[in-house]
Amino acid sequence: MSNFHSRHIAVIGAGIVGLCVAERLLSEGHRVTVVDPAAPGGAQAASYGNGAFISPASVLPMSAPGLWRQVPKMLLDPTGALSVRLRDLPGLLPWLWAFLRAGNRPGNVARIAGDLNLLLRDAPARHAELAARTGQSDLIRQTGLLYAFRDRAAWQAECSGWQIRAECGVVMEDCTAARLRALAPDLSSDYGFGILISEGAHCVDPGGYVAGLARYLTVSGAELRQDRVLGLHLSGGQLRGLRCAGGDLLCDRAVIAAGIASAPFATEAGDRLPLAAERGYHVEIADAPFRLDVPVMPQDGKMANVTTRGGLRAAGQVEIAVPDAPPNWARAEVLLSHLKRSYPALAGRSHDLKRWMGCRPSMPDGKPVIGRASAVPEVIHAFGHGHVGLASAPATAEIVADLIAGRPPRRDSAPFSPARFGRGVALRGPT
Repeated sequence: MSNFHSRHIAVIGAGIVGLCVAERLLSEGHRVTVVDPAAPGGAQAASYGNGAFISPASVLPMSAPGLWRQVPKMLLDPTGALSVRLRDLPGLLPWLWAFLRAGNRPGNVARIAGDLNLLLRDAPARHAELAARTGQSDLIRQTGLLYAFRDRAAWQAECSGWQIRAECGVVMEDCTAARLRALAPDLSSDYGFGILISEGAHCVDPGGYVAGLARYLTVSGAELRQDRVLGLHLSGGQLRGLRCAGGDLLCDRAVIAAGIASAPFATEAGDRLPLAAERGYHVEIADAPFRLDVPVMPQDGKMANVTTRGGLRAAGQVEIAVPDAPPNWARAEVLLSHLKRSYPALAGRSHDLKRWMGCRPSMPDGKPVIGRASAVPEVIHAFGHGHVGLASAPATAEIVADLIAGRPPRRDSAPFSPARFGRGVALRGPT
């Protein structure tokens, strides 16, 4: 076995999680190779088109008490904020059942929020530090995040969730209508109350941020290999390397951070995990007549509104479907319509518009899987972050680095263990 400082670690996946893991491991003296079939930061990745929020408030899981009553609407309304592709339902039933159970009690929601808080509580500061180290400080803005409501009554209808956030230590400021106008002058006057997360941050170019991390890693000594991983190379129950289309890659450790493509590798390592595609959409208006200095999430639309380098972006929607199902662009039109209602300056004019759809890797309980594979301890899982991948990537990298070093994680990794889904699968023979 190689000594600590000469370990060669292969990271499967060059999204935000994989590259944050690689950066942390490289900083600790490891030799690192990142393998991905596509160029980092491209539109094919969930990292590219997300809502750009880095929010300590994103601790609530999607599943909530009583959500089961909305299942018929999820199946019958293909443009609802949360929908399930009807034709994909047979294969998604086990995931959907586990998803509904995860949030079926208020205590479950509070517990999951507490677990996610381990990853998100200092996310803005961690990204600011990472951006500074990698020469990208201009891409992370710490101007706060604004959650807008029609009125205080609309907030009170969701107050249980905000109470959970407060119990997690999220710092919040009530905003009157006048305060809303000061923070977001172009927001419709229909919104009369808000919550400002003053410690929140955002990324003005998520795809560019990922590409910049990749460039930094290359200059710093990591290898970025554009190749397709076919599987793990196992012998006698131990990891020997990765089987790749372009030739095998020998390594001492492997980190599975391949997003929605992670499940087959996890199965090879002994863990059959319930990973589904939480497909999200965005629209981006390149010629918007204003900019948002403070990003906004109108709570009646549950979409992130942020000014990026590409324009005014509205990102959101949750569509549970198989990853390769064709996009339902009507969902992007829902985002555009809501954007025009939220900002009167956008109404009555044509726009230079871009649409995007991506597959966020989602576990039914809303928490990622971070931990050793049950049958191959040289393999570490780091995937399934759903819609908090950007925000939680630095904390995930810290946990992975601690596990590889064999030291007690500074953040409790137990809530993210693959073992929470039951016993793993039998280990496959040598490959």
